[in-house]
Amino acid sequence: MEVIEHKVNSVIEKHHKEKRALIAILQDIQAEYNYLPRESLQIIAKSLGIPLIDIIGVATFFRAFSLKPRGKHLITVCLGTACHVRGAPAILDEFKRKLGIDVEETTQDNLFTLETVNCLGACALGPIVVIDGNYYGQMKIRKIDKLIKKFRPGKRSEAE
Repeated sequence: MEVIEHKVNSVIEKHHKEKRALIAILQDIQAEYNYLPRESLQIIAKSLGIPLIDIIGVATFFRAFSLKPRGKHLITVCLGTACHVRGAPAILDEFKRKLGIDVEETTQDNLFTLETVNCLGACALGPIVVIDGNYYGQMKIRKIDKLIKKFRPGKRSEAE
């Protein structure tokens, strides 16, 4: 808890202990840990004088925040109408099979977390997958192995 407390207090100070900076503080904490540890939310609540329930409310309202640990790499599969009709459910199923996890789960090695969204607004590129903010359009099942290998340390082929 001491390490978390030091880092969280540093982030809060960076934002001058301003209540209006709550979302920015949460973003910085999540960038550090890949999720929002409960201890960090308690420290923020105490430091900013905001009830913990209100901070949890903000953290659960925005989909970008997670209260449970996420993997190093976030894989998001779009299941919007355009992506759906172009095969997104099969793409999702293949990611689940290859990673051995379901949606909203993280691999045991904490490398990947799998999520879905209803639309990414890139319908012409569908089916589309986003990994760590990078868009991979016109996704095909045969491309998934290579894409996963790209993000596994020490597993890249020389052709990549």
